[in-house]
Amino acid sequence: MALLSVIRRWHFRQQVPIREIERRTGLSRNTIRKYLRADTVEPQFKVPERPSKLDPYAEKLSGWLRIEAGKSRKQRRTAKQMHADLVVLGYNGSYGRVAAFVRTWKADRQREQQTSGRGTFVPLVFAPGEAFQFDWSEDWALLGGKQTKLQVAHTKLSHSRAFTVRAYLLQTHEMLFDALTQAFRVLGGVPQRGIFDNMKTAVDRIGTGKARQVNARFAAMASHYLFEPEFCNPASGWEKGQVEKNVQDARRRLWQPMPSFPDIDALNVWLEEQCIAQWGQIQHGVLPGTIADVHAEEVASLMPLGRPFDGFVEHTKRVSPTCLVSFERNRYSVPASFANRPVSLRVYPDRLVIAAEGQVLCEHGRIIERSHDQPGRTIYDWRHYLAVIQRKPGALRNGAPFAEMPEAFRQLQGFLLKRPGGDREMVEILALVLQHDEQAVLCSVELALEAGVPTKTHILNILHRLLDGKPTSIAAIDTPQALSLRREPKANVARYDTLRGKDLRHAS
Repeated sequence: MALLSVIRRWHFRQQVPIREIERRTGLSRNTIRKYLRADTVEPQFKVPERPSKLDPYAEKLSGWLRIEAGKSRKQRRTAKQMHADLVVLGYNGSYGRVAAFVRTWKADRQREQQTSGRGTFVPLVFAPGEAFQFDWSEDWALLGGKQTKLQVAHTKLSHSRAFTVRAYLLQTHEMLFDALTQAFRVLGGVPQRGIFDNMKTAVDRIGTGKARQVNARFAAMASHYLFEPEFCNPASGWEKGQVEKNVQDARRRLWQPMPSFPDIDALNVWLEEQCIAQWGQIQHGVLPGTIADVHAEEVASLMPLGRPFDGFVEHTKRVSPTCLVSFERNRYSVPASFANRPVSLRVYPDRLVIAAEGQVLCEHGRIIERSHDQPGRTIYDWRHYLAVIQRKPGALRNGAPFAEMPEAFRQLQGFLLKRPGGDREMVEILALVLQHDEQAVLCSVELALEAGVPTKTHILNILHRLLDGKPTSIAAIDTPQALSLRREPKANVARYDTLRGKDLRHAS
């Protein structure tokens, strides 16, 4: 290349004849004329195409490489293994020729992906209120002093780029429904379309192209909020690139350093406040102003939220003879009248609702325990077992559900179980909860304990006075002096013998 540059300067700048250039360089005049006429700045040498022993097997080897590219890294065959397989087919060339072919094939494939494949994208533009994007991520936080892995829901408006982040312990249907409900509340309305990946909580089966078999409950939620769900192609995260980038940005802005809160509810309150505050700090990038400025204009294009979707997932359970239903390794009590019968368990993110025969039977706070080294817990409601102990009062003494009664009831139980028939009397007092307000019964028991008369009769007296609005204690009566006792009567039972006299007439 340096010699070519010298030849060009001699001939075009210094006007040196070709014969003199031939004498100085030793090159033939034909070679010098070829370089000068081609007007090339850099010499290029054509490599002649030579036949190779690998040519008959090139198509077979390319097919193997395409198949291996679709496998995981640990399952792919090496170039040496493919060389051995070609030898079995009759190839008698060297391994180096096979390795060179593999390197060239991989370089061409990478170049194709970077130019016309997945490495090239088209910028997207969305109208106000047109679409939102949703995605999940995994992050960590300290909840109650314990490091906890969280499933974080990210929702982002495609036009204004306003975003919300909400944390959950699980990535299930009911969590998804609650995440979208809370996101629409914070964002101020519902866009026309929702862009999702093919998560199992939304898609039951992926068809060809854009065909999807959508989960029935997810379809009901989309119908309730009147937005059109749209699902990306498999492994095509760039089709919702805004929320994918929001996942990365949130890790830097919200999760580093690791936040610490007493529970997940306090964490979500903080996350919502941080998201809204960051809207006013981040520039939109395409439109003038911050995200908050563009979002304020987009709210008018969103459909008002309206009534929230009742986002529960329903399971059919059979109540055990001990009046319990099982869910996620935990057991929850049910009213005794539904023992050994099927009930409907409605699962919400934070509670469980048990229903049967068109009515709600009871409700429990949901327990989500991620560690499997601890046994499942049993959640009792002692009121559910009152019908049982009315028939079996002896079960009150050591009944597990009654260990969680209010302290006043437990103190009364300690007094009554010391006397004969006290267990049945205690059951009758507890049964008052089924007919009267529990707080009124509890207050009556507390007053009876303070008065030192823990009996059913006294508690009933106090309860009726409370219900009638009468004072529970009677003031002492100040008797007048005329009614004072001057002479104390003497006990003399002999005077009753006079009634046996024959001269006395008795009323018949």
